[in-house]
Amino acid sequence: MSTPTIGVLALQGDVREHLVALAAADALARPVRRPEELAEVDALVMPGGESTTISKLAVLFGLMDPLRERVAAGMPVYGTCAGMILLADKILDGRDDQETVGGIDMTVRRNAFGRQNESFETAIPFAGLAGDPVTGVFIRAPWVEAVGAGVEVLAEVPAADGPDARIVAVRQGNLLATSFHPELTGDHRVHEYFVRMVEAAGR
Repeated sequence: MSTPTIGVLALQGDVREHLVALAAADALARPVRRPEELAEVDALVMPGGESTTISKLAVLFGLMDPLRERVAAGMPVYGTCAGMILLADKILDGRDDQETVGGIDMTVRRNAFGRQNESFETAIPFAGLAGDPVTGVFIRAPWVEAVGAGVEVLAEVPAADGPDARIVAVRQGNLLATSFHPELTGDHRVHEYFVRMVEAAGR
């Protein structure tokens, strides 16, 4: 596969930061706001923001059904924070009318790590990445409550209220999701990991 073209869903969130990180990971990166723009990319990043707002805007812009179709057809997608929620098949603490794109057999709890003023950073060992742990930036972040048999857990953080760990990064096939925001750290290894996924999917 030649240099992949990866879109960033540009409805809300850290769009510019993801575009920069993808370019640093040797991808052609472009914003996606319309179905015709989605049709022109090999893969997509769904950034953080407010998951209910993003889902409503995706419906308004005519993107929700094309997104579901591309995911079902195998398009690689990486979701961060709210993007993780959008890739989940099941949501806890969501609005009754909240829609997701789905695709990852997981149950995600919204705002699980607390409010905006409880945001934090921590070092996280990430399966498949060489070198030091990645820095996880958590901002009103979800965590994964449960995963199906086909989901690979890539990263966890210790739970603050007990001995169990909280799942914060997963992969299922061509879909990748993290609770945290690697695009805010200057460490592009998670984006490089995703670009490799996209290249492998295109072979």
